[in-house]
Amino acid sequence: MAVTTEPPAGTSAGRPGPLARLLPERGPKRTLALATFVNALGSGMFMSSSALYFTRVVHLPMSQVAFGLFAGAMVGLVAGVFGGRIADRWGARETQIAVMLAGTAFMGCFLLVDAFWSFVLISILTGVVFAADKSSRAPLVRGFGGDDPAGFRAYLRAATNLGISLGALGAGVAIQLDTAPAYLSLVGGRALAFAGCAVALLWLPRLVPVPAPPLSGRWEALRDRPYLAATVLNCLMSLHFAVPTFLLPLWIVEHTEAPRWMVSGVLVLNTVLVITLQVAVSRNVSDPESAGGRMRWAGFAVCAGLLLMMTAGSVPAWAAAALLLVATAVYTLGELWHAAAAMEYSFGLAAPHAQGQYSGVFGLGGGVAEALAPALLGTLAFGLGRPGWFLLGALFLVVGLASRPLVSWAVRTSPQVRAYELPSA
Repeated sequence: MAVTTEPPAGTSAGRPGPLARLLPERGPKRTLALATFVNALGSGMFMSSSALYFTRVVHLPMSQVAFGLFAGAMVGLVAGVFGGRIADRWGARETQIAVMLAGTAFMGCFLLVDAFWSFVLISILTGVVFAADKSSRAPLVRGFGGDDPAGFRAYLRAATNLGISLGALGAGVAIQLDTAPAYLSLVGGRALAFAGCAVALLWLPRLVPVPAPPLSGRWEALRDRPYLAATVLNCLMSLHFAVPTFLLPLWIVEHTEAPRWMVSGVLVLNTVLVITLQVAVSRNVSDPESAGGRMRWAGFAVCAGLLLMMTAGSVPAWAAAALLLVATAVYTLGELWHAAAAMEYSFGLAAPHAQGQYSGVFGLGGGVAEALAPALLGTLAFGLGRPGWFLLGALFLVVGLASRPLVSWAVRTSPQVRAYELPSA
């Protein structure tokens, strides 16, 4: 997003001495990174404990909990597009603050839920908040990206993963205590994180919305052929995000001889690699062409990681543990390359004046993948056995190989005038 704003007084063009390698430069970048981290910290607390809170404290059956969370997620998918459009037209900073305050209020309402229908209503409202958070933040990320937007986006993703991981650790303590006050404190902590994020965002300068071209439509992202092609490809590739959280834990416990503690071991390895390598892996991903190359690398790495995981099911315990660690490292490289490519597609192919709307559309694909991934991965890997694993690997390999030529074709054949024409291969 092109920015027509002045940096706050005291903003340094360089990085401060001792923290140069840990923090972005002073000013809007650091403020947005802090807000992102605080929000992610609360997210990690809530994601790790929400199902237990609703079943053990609110005393809802798991089937009702699953329905309510699913309803919130589905409504949120549509709401994300509207939230992004509001941010584009009325100001991303103001929209983000409003979303965070709404999240504070709605999350606080979860502390008062005592029946199924009130739970569903608040789940839908919070689902709208979660989706609007992502799409309304996108113009801020674009606007304050500076001279290295890809690096800044990678830094924010690393900060998000760090915040989620620390929040999950805090949730683990409360889950171990397994008391109503402990679970209530996690929900309250999520509400406070929303509020803390809103306070941090107050320190950001206002971004003046980029004027829309005279011939632009109201919902141009839904008619943008290159962007829709990238969204569909990203949706298919995003199915792999359920591997470390869903597929791999079940595979380790039920189908390998590896010790059960390997479930925690591979998750820790995955998290550490994502936090430490995301910025480095994202370097030089600065246009759709380079994003297509990273998507190809991601397809190879995710496919190889899955086949190594499959092999761990037919070897002795020590070999299974070693294979699982190697498989997780290889898979995580694919995850990192995919994340770098997806961020470039989401921002690099979007019209600058409608970044929020475009990000909402891109989020639709990710949300669909998140909803479908457990059923699809479970059916193929556990229902079909080895052939299912090969099919999964082939799916990611084909998506990775097809990404660059399909997006290039969409750009060349799009009737819209583009500022990001891809060079010929």
